Amino acid sequence: MISRLAVLAVVGICALTTVPVSAADKVLQIPMRVGGPNSLDPIRGSSVYDNRACAQVYETLLQHKYLVRPPELEPLLLSKMPDISEDGRTWTFELKEGVRFHDDACFPGGKGRVVQTDDVFYSLRRLADPEYSYKNWWVLANSGIKGFTQYKESQAKTGKPFDYDAPIAGFRKIDDRRFEIHLEQRVVSFAWSLSMFQLSIVPREAVEHYGDKFNRHPVGTGPFLLKDESDWVSGSKLTFHKNPTYHPCTYPAEHTAEDKENGFDAPAGTPLPIVDRIEFTMFVQDQPMWLKFQAGEIGYTQVPAESFTDAYSKRSKRLKKSMRNKGIVSHALPLLDFIFRGFNMTDETFGGYTEKKIALRKAISLAIDLEEFNDSFYNSINTIYDGPIPPGLGGHPADGVSSVASRGPDLDQARALLAKAGYPDGKGLAPIEYYTNTGGNSKEQSELLRRQLGKIGVEVKVHQAEFAVLMDYIDNSKAQMFGFAWGSDYPDAENNLALFYGPNKSPGSNHFNYQRDEYDRMYEKILSMPSGPARTAIMAKMRDMVLQDVPYIGSMARIRFYLVNPWMKNFKPSELFYNWLKYVDVDDSKRPGA
Repeated sequence: MISRLAVLAVVGICALTTVPVSAADKVLQIPMRVGGPNSLDPIRGSSVYDNRACAQVYETLLQHKYLVRPPELEPLLLSKMPDISEDGRTWTFELKEGVRFHDDACFPGGKGRVVQTDDVFYSLRRLADPEYSYKNWWVLANSGIKGFTQYKESQAKTGKPFDYDAPIAGFRKIDDRRFEIHLEQRVVSFAWSLSMFQLSIVPREAVEHYGDKFNRHPVGTGPFLLKDESDWVSGSKLTFHKNPTYHPCTYPAEHTAEDKENGFDAPAGTPLPIVDRIEFTMFVQDQPMWLKFQAGEIGYTQVPAESFTDAYSKRSKRLKKSMRNKGIVSHALPLLDFIFRGFNMTDETFGGYTEKKIALRKAISLAIDLEEFNDSFYNSINTIYDGPIPPGLGGHPADGVSSVASRGPDLDQARALLAKAGYPDGKGLAPIEYYTNTGGNSKEQSELLRRQLGKIGVEVKVHQAEFAVLMDYIDNSKAQMFGFAWGSDYPDAENNLALFYGPNKSPGSNHFNYQRDEYDRMYEKILSMPSGPARTAIMAKMRDMVLQDVPYIGSMARIRFYLVNPWMKNFKPSELFYNWLKYVDVDDSKRPGA
């Protein structure tokens, strides 16, 4: 899969005062369907919302090519793609010359300095610092960097302040721009990991200067920056300004035939970023976002399910003429999506691997009717499938069906299994403590969950929280049962299977705290295997092992429908990466009332 790296894959809105736009400014107004990011420090981030914000101010060594599909990687902070030894174990990097961090008071004279090799090693070492609760250790935990795990473990035992200068066998500095990373073995996904926002390069001076406030005072190399504290009002707005010292980058020339039809090829060679300011508005509820889009006040919207038939024909899924006449453009984006409701496998009632515990989880799964969820909340557009591997990736079951899945509804079997677990008709079983977020139609979905489980005598107590608070509950294993969606970080099923790898337990990506030694050994094996039937066969076995243990109920994958107002230009939606705002342009002559 890796060859000198052309890597392939596939509440209402708060009242806001709009910042005045000067005649010379290009300002992009866009939505965020939540109260905002939890953190602007990439090492503390985990959600898609953290990603969307951090990707504007920080950069990674590699990035996704904007217009190319299926996905490919290209250099971002590097001058070229890494050189990789024949055995895949030695990666040699060269930083792009002259890239500077944002001008900031943490630097002498307030002038951002040039990015160097030491910044890369420092940024990666932060994953091993217990100060950050190892929240994103999972991103590189399985990369096999020589000595990295030993470094983490030895630092944890010293009882002294974390030593960012202690040697790591796998890090070799050649000079200020060139370095090597040595792996224990070939790791197929390593390049993709280097494009993940948690591995953004940050300056040590800023982290040490701002301490806990670095979370809200980002200093990176990205195309945008925050000017002052007023730019981020939690639950309301987040404003980014063009970085005046951004390193030379231009709009790409590579594109597809469809891109040419959409005019996405025309800006090729334009210096980045194109707009002067980005204004995120937070929408905890979808209706205000939908109304803002219709009024032309935000550039795009993800179409809420309840508004789908306002824009599209339900039968043909074609954009209505009334929308097309306004110059609105539609994009349908199939997501590498894993929508689920998970169990905390360390919970006294629902966790564990005994026959009775598995019977209890199967009973709950068999009482759930995903088709009713799909019809009620997704206009029957979602793909329902078995396992954690979404459509389009190796290891996804044929036709989305696995013979070992406990997919409902089958109320008779659910009742029988509930009795087998020791809770006939739900008697003796305390209400399930179910945690979910406050956005969108989450309340209505929770009510349907409650009604469906009520048919077998199982009660549900729903706890709704802002997304950041919800993830804190889950990361700290305080949620008995929980629901959200996982979008793959890169187009390889290994990324989804990592969600059940024991060492990735909370606060890592294994929110279920699932633990099976046999599963872990198989996961470790596929890390170094090349793509092919043998690797896919192991992935299918892992998929079915998880299905048999039922640490979650699911799965569904969405097709995300985007609508774009005519004044927003160059926008090709993607949910695999989020640094695409630097490519977007605006045409104020096409705004309402212009």
